[in-house]
Amino acid sequence: MKTDKQIVLASASPRRKQLLEEIGMDFIVHPSDFEEKDSHLTPEELAIHNALGKAQKVSKHYKNALIIGVDTVVAFEDHQINKPKDPEDAKRILRLLSNTTHRVISGLCVMDSEGRKVLTTTETTLITMDRLDEDIIEGYVNSGEGVDKAAGYAIQGKGSLFVSKIEGDYFNVVGLPIYKLRKMMHKFGVKKWF
Repeated sequence: MKTDKQIVLASASPRRKQLLEEIGMDFIVHPSDFEEKDSHLTPEELAIHNALGKAQKVSKHYKNALIIGVDTVVAFEDHQINKPKDPEDAKRILRLLSNTTHRVISGLCVMDSEGRKVLTTTETTLITMDRLDEDIIEGYVNSGEGVDKAAGYAIQGKGSLFVSKIEGDYFNVVGLPIYKLRKMMHKFGVKKWF
């Protein structure tokens, strides 16, 4: 992938970093200290708000760079599902999602650090979970895999055992909608990937 601008991922997520490495992007990581807040916004609005805030905060440190900000929000019915606070909260979340379909929404922002151009979009993926009995929930929570994940599970790990159906972008659920990112980067002149 060729560009004359430095590319900066405004995220500390090891999963997002790994996805960009796997597609061969030349980038650096600069985690954002933007403070995410729960609010009256819809999940889609909140994901965009946070992705934009992360990118804006990091852009102040760079000249001639493209900043990538991402935020993922999980929603079930009218509820936003956050990262679990503790093991009991993780169990509560998995009970809530058992035998249901929820939405994984990523807000994506690509910003020119000089402020000439900012693009934002969202990607939504529907995830249907199998019925989870208490033994499975207890075992999964005890594995520790879902501790730092929105909705308390990792689709790229053991959490995949409970997903009966995915409608949409799998990589969005991992943490970064790669296809939409490519389309956005194209609008910033990043066109050669191989």
